[in-house]
Amino acid sequence: MFYSLLRPALFRLDAERAHVLALNALKLAPAGRRAPTGGPLAVNVAGLSFPNPVGMAAGFDKDGEIPDALLGLGFGFAEVGSITPLPQAGNPKPRLFRLAEDRAVINRMGFNNRGGAEAAERLRARNGRPGVVGINVGANKDSADRVADYAMMTRLMAPYASYLAVNISSPNTPGLRALQDEGALTALLDAVLEARGQPGPPIFLKVAPDLQPADIDAIARIALGKQLGALIVSNTTISRPPLQSRHAGEAGGLSGAPLRDLAQQRIVDFRKATGGALPLVGVGGIATAEDAWARIRAGASLVQVYSAMVYEGPGIARKIARGLENLMRRDGFSSIAEAVGSG
Repeated sequence: MFYSLLRPALFRLDAERAHVLALNALKLAPAGRRAPTGGPLAVNVAGLSFPNPVGMAAGFDKDGEIPDALLGLGFGFAEVGSITPLPQAGNPKPRLFRLAEDRAVINRMGFNNRGGAEAAERLRARNGRPGVVGINVGANKDSADRVADYAMMTRLMAPYASYLAVNISSPNTPGLRALQDEGALTALLDAVLEARGQPGPPIFLKVAPDLQPADIDAIARIALGKQLGALIVSNTTISRPPLQSRHAGEAGGLSGAPLRDLAQQRIVDFRKATGGALPLVGVGGIATAEDAWARIRAGASLVQVYSAMVYEGPGIARKIARGLENLMRRDGFSSIAEAVGSG
């Protein structure tokens, strides 16, 4: 209710400025009540215990400043980043656009962040606190060896991560998505797994929705062979379904409601390609409990939101979690794990 009153004022601000304001507000806010552990929505993925399957996607907390504040909003987990070895400013502004008529967002941020060393120091300080915090790592735009960047970030962040998310699917770093090609992906994951060592946090791989069937099969085969912890399906799309907003023509990755059907289909595709043998994290266009439930029934063990919080506000995690519990009971399931892939 409060957010619905505040939203018109926020929407009068530039989208990136409003995002910074939201981050600062969460830094100053008193600690919220975390999702209860061991409840009916609890789920285990890759050896990790999640109090509920609703997570905050990477991109909101790029520098790992507020993971505990996000957990205090009722998220079952928080993913910070993407973080690169060296600080980088990202792409020229403006680079973040609300498409309010479409309940969507277009961004071409370009991995703007303050670099691995600063983030590692901050995340080291929270080590030992409860809660699942994933760290999403990327490569610098001008790096001469992007595989080496990912290996470096893996070594740096592994001690502080519940899981490491390898992001090769942003459309805003030129050439990055080429790392999804079979040979490049194999070499990248070999380097990341060697850098992580044993024991270490599970490795999640974040993929794009703009994939051909052969790409999906190859990624699934490699992910299974490398025994990854999960696939995050999917990042923003460079495709453009019909849109109403005046910002529809902006370059960058599209997220929010128009991505929902494509991201849903990619969960179906990867569930089939992996034979259900690899956990999937559903992300893209999830705004309601019904959206999250559809993604779970299609094969996702976990879901993530980001763009929907722009429109629904900080209560979205608890709202979706409450709705999921009702939907789970309505459909006769006693656990999230039982419902995964049942649709």
